Amino acid sequence: MIPEKAYWLAWSQIKGIGAILLNRIYQHFGKLSVAWTAPVQELGKIEGFGSKLVAQVSKMRSQIEPKQLLTQHLKDNPQFWTPADPEYPRLLLEIPSPPAVLYYRGKVNSEENSGTTPTIGIVGTRYPTKYARDWTKKITTVLSQQGFTIISGMAAGIDTEAHQACLAAGGRTIAVLGTGVDTIYPNSNRKLYQEIQKQGLIISEYSANTKPERGNFPARNRIIAGLSRAVLIMEAPQKSGALITARYANEFCRDVYVLPGSLNNQQAIGCLALLNQGAHVILGEEHLLDMLAIIPQLDIDMRNKERGERNVLKDISAGADKERGTESKKIDTSQLGAELAKIAEIMSNEPISLDAIAEKTSLDTGTLLASLSELELMGLVSQLPGMLYVIA
Repeated sequence: MIPEKAYWLAWSQIKGIGAILLNRIYQHFGKLSVAWTAPVQELGKIEGFGSKLVAQVSKMRSQIEPKQLLTQHLKDNPQFWTPADPEYPRLLLEIPSPPAVLYYRGKVNSEENSGTTPTIGIVGTRYPTKYARDWTKKITTVLSQQGFTIISGMAAGIDTEAHQACLAAGGRTIAVLGTGVDTIYPNSNRKLYQEIQKQGLIISEYSANTKPERGNFPARNRIIAGLSRAVLIMEAPQKSGALITARYANEFCRDVYVLPGSLNNQQAIGCLALLNQGAHVILGEEHLLDMLAIIPQLDIDMRNKERGERNVLKDISAGADKERGTESKKIDTSQLGAELAKIAEIMSNEPISLDAIAEKTSLDTGTLLASLSELELMGLVSQLPGMLYVIA
């Protein structure tokens, strides 16, 4: 029997099939093995498939043998996940463009992959000021000590500061590369690369021997945002890859936090623009921890772990209960459609995670996020930091 991951790999080899379109194929057919043998007319029903692409798929499917491709690919790429693998990071399954193939090196942490370990992305300019470097070190150290996994891109500047500070604090960090996981870029980070491989994880959607290419890095930034519960922009000029990460974070419903800078500092103008657009301002370590609701530390309620419910926001929830009253509230579902009602029925005063809602409703992530957004617009549900939801 051919493993399902072989079909994810095979589809990823077809020119014109990107991450978003491949996710649509998966949503349409349920399995990529089914899509591989489906009539080409059925592919034409999927948004984004034109006649030229349908013809391209028909041609390539006749030239690729998935099982043989997988065997050959593993010779140079022995470690990788696809969305068909249970180890694939669950947070990436929430975004509309999950990588079809995710290569890795280093130490795998199952709790990170399942989404139960808190993750924070920290990014910024390659040419930071001393002010930004110092605050990146301070904040990264505190977050690492609080149990957060720090995610960044191993670029020069802020990324490097974040990785190094995390490792120095004895924390765990993930580097998302715009090259193959076997390619160190920039070369000045060779020692850092080796340290991350020993203490953390290095991942990429690009296969072995992929060299740095300008177009790879914006796509890399969506993975940083997707893997993170929240993203911190420490310093960024007007044209900065960090701003791309922030835009992806907004698109993926991740919170964005920004270190404020000076109008006289061109390296901070991008950050000031984000603040003007509604990003959260960082006013210090304790202030950030308060906003992330992990004082004194992030708490996972082990009794609810099987149901996927995380008690991350005890302080926020307690304050909210004072305002709402301690009685349990329910949403009137009589005027809601079937999908909205299914979600509304399980909502309460207690925060519930996106993963737990998905488990209870059996809805796919795309449908679930769209439905939750609709309930938010109706004033029935509120989203809290960390992808948690409560009755409004």
